[in-house]
Amino acid sequence: MNFKTKITKLHYDKSAKGLFVDLLDFLSIFYGMGSGFKNALYDRGILKPKKINAKVISVGNVTTGGVGKTPVVAKLTQYFLNKDERVAVITRGYGGKLSNKNVNLISDGVNVYYDAQDSGDEAYWHAINNPSCCVLTCKNRVKAAKYATDKLGCTVIILDDGFQHRKIYRDIDIVLVDSQLGFGNEKLLPAGPLREGKEAFNRIDKLVVVNKGFDETRAVKYAKIMSKKLGCDSVVCNTEPDYIYNIVSGEKLASGEAVTALCAIGQPEQFFKFLEPNFEVIKKITFDDHHLYTNTEIDKIKGIIVTTEKDAVKLTKFNRKDIYAMKLKVDIDIETLLQ
Repeated sequence: MNFKTKITKLHYDKSAKGLFVDLLDFLSIFYGMGSGFKNALYDRGILKPKKINAKVISVGNVTTGGVGKTPVVAKLTQYFLNKDERVAVITRGYGGKLSNKNVNLISDGVNVYYDAQDSGDEAYWHAINNPSCCVLTCKNRVKAAKYATDKLGCTVIILDDGFQHRKIYRDIDIVLVDSQLGFGNEKLLPAGPLREGKEAFNRIDKLVVVNKGFDETRAVKYAKIMSKKLGCDSVVCNTEPDYIYNIVSGEKLASGEAVTALCAIGQPEQFFKFLEPNFEVIKKITFDDHHLYTNTEIDKIKGIIVTTEKDAVKLTKFNRKDIYAMKLKVDIDIETLLQ
């Protein structure tokens, strides 16, 4: 277990104690001061977000780690594409080799200009899964959004992981939370998973409670509780495995096969839980989120590899025909979400 994984475990353990926990608590005071000061400047109107000549929707987290933003962004993208809108998805480009100080045009809705290694796994995944949308990466969301509207004619901007980027005005702020993990120990970084203090909860327009299982009872109950507590509307998003397919041939993998589970995502345990009922998972291999795989790492793995679709876009370059990806089924009412 690497250091980052150990920290993540502490973030979701409310009973954790000790000198290391005390140190993290101390450091979180300074993090909170910086985050709180920035939010106060915007909340009091001292700093004002820049308006863009397009509808801007932010999909983000209050916590660190993978909650399931990417499939929700994809659903929103497809919804607006079906309404003949010109859509741009803007991400920071985590894990990619391109400098995110610049605006990088990954796809113009017709051509995809970079691979997953250069653009980052999430940006490339959006580009190939919704080929009619534009995809851009840049840490300056205002600059990227202006490029999308002025040069690409985009009418809808979707910010993937945009909640903390307050420089850009958004028409709706959508925040996701895991129905099982919630907000962890409810502490600020680095002591907990919260990226911002509790003042941030006032900015949430819609809360999406992500249910990663087959029984949505807990998620529905949690959504109602949080809706009352935060004073915002909530929607449940059900996510479950659909099928597992070969990333070269597209052939589906039969249940019962012995596999190695490989991923580099924020919450790997959920991926493993999806696999274990129907497959013999002989080994679990995890890397930090957005990790770029090397030949050496992949060559060491013998037998069938099953990974996530986000990881799969980085594995197509390897000369192997025994790599499979898990297709997820995502059920969310976009009309209700946007009301």
